[in-house]
Amino acid sequence: MIGLGRLGLGTAPLAGLYSAVDEPTAGAVVERAWELGIRYFDTAPYYGSGSAERRLGLALRGRPRHEVVVSTKVGRLLRPGTAAAEWAGAPPLEAYFDFSHDAALRSLEESLERLGLDHVDVALVHDPDDHYEEARDGAFRALARLREEGVVRAVGVGMNQTGVLARFARETDPDCFLVAGRWTVLDRSGRELLTLCAERGIAVIAGGVFNSGLLAGGDTFDYETAPEEVAARVRSLAATCERFGAPLPAAAVQFPLRHPAVACALVGCRTPGEVEEDVRLASFPLPDELWEALA
Repeated sequence: MIGLGRLGLGTAPLAGLYSAVDEPTAGAVVERAWELGIRYFDTAPYYGSGSAERRLGLALRGRPRHEVVVSTKVGRLLRPGTAAAEWAGAPPLEAYFDFSHDAALRSLEESLERLGLDHVDVALVHDPDDHYEEARDGAFRALARLREEGVVRAVGVGMNQTGVLARFARETDPDCFLVAGRWTVLDRSGRELLTLCAERGIAVIAGGVFNSGLLAGGDTFDYETAPEEVAARVRSLAATCERFGAPLPAAAVQFPLRHPAVACALVGCRTPGEVEEDVRLASFPLPDELWEALA
């Protein structure tokens, strides 16, 4: 698997996820990430109806291409219409599912145009929850062919759930999975999938390490207001960390990286200060006794 580094930058927040981010700020986020040593950047057509890819491409322009690792996704294409409500300031383009072979190739071509790149390093099938067979036989097959031809270096699937990913692990030959929110210090429902990935040599990119904000001091879990029982569990985790003089967000960033299947933790930032904080949290010294207590 391609070297990703311990931390990667997810670009959904830069595309206005739930609140607008202006273009200079988006560029400054990528600039600060670069200055702090981050070289892996994940994006997708769906993020801001193409805004994330376009902004990332602009921010990376002039960087040494051999130092950058970029992943994007196929399975959701764009057409004239209304962007999904969660994307503040997105252009008038709606996303629609199409996991066919030809649509995957078309999607990747459009992504390269928005990014201003001649290739991406990692191509992922995006959220094929209700489209497994079509995605397996169509989009994934197209990406695997591109891998064989050397057009992309690695292929895989990105999802928020583990059952379909386990099917891909058993029935196809992915290099990696992007697993969002299912292997965190709070939500460990991805344990069986990660064991399978470790056995099969599939690298895991751990996204959603803060479970959409709850583990970083927010009140949302999986992009909705957290139920009280979940919030209570987070308060308990925070109290455990406090006993060891450790911030819960540091444990949240570092927890996924302790699993042998996990190659990288992906963080989403909307300001340069958030990038700095996440880099600090990733290297915050945490004692072994804390992990034993959290276990």
